[in-house]
Amino acid sequence: MLALDPIDRRIVMLLQEDAKMNVKAIALKVGLTSTPTYDRIKRLEKAGIIRRYTAEINREKAGLGLLVFCQVTLQAHSRQHIRQFEKAVQEIVEVIGCFHIAGNFDYLLKIVVPNIQAYQSLLTHKLSVLESVATVQSNLVMSAVKEHTVLHMPD
Repeated sequence: MLALDPIDRRIVMLLQEDAKMNVKAIALKVGLTSTPTYDRIKRLEKAGIIRRYTAEINREKAGLGLLVFCQVTLQAHSRQHIRQFEKAVQEIVEVIGCFHIAGNFDYLLKIVVPNIQAYQSLLTHKLSVLESVATVQSNLVMSAVKEHTVLHMPD
C-alpha cells in the first residue's frame, strides 16, 4: 500500500470533487508546480489509489428515478452457488453495486431503474430466477439524505 502524504491526500480530494480539474489548477491548490503534481497523480494511478475518472450523473434527471437496496440470501453457501450468483449479477446492468456481506443475508445489491415496473421486471426475469437465490428482500429508497462518492482521506 502506498503511503499518502498530505499533498497526495489533497490531490485525491480535489480529483474526487472535480475529475476534470487540470494539473495546473491542482498544482496551484496544493502548492506545487505542474510537473511534480502530474508525477504524483500518475503515481496514485499506478498504485491503484485512483482507479478511474467518471462523471457523476443525476439519476432522476436521467430518467432513473428508483433506487433499491436488495438483500439476497443464497440457497447454499457452496462455491458453485456463489460463483453462479456473482457471475449473473455482473451481467445485470441495473445492479450498480453488489456486496458480499456478513449478517442476516448474503448479498446487498444497489439497483437503479426507471420505475417500480422496471424493478418488478428485473426481479421477475433476472434475479429471482437464479437457481442460487433463496430469498430476495427489497428496500425502496424514498429519499436520499446523504449520497456522494467522495471518500474522506484521513490524515
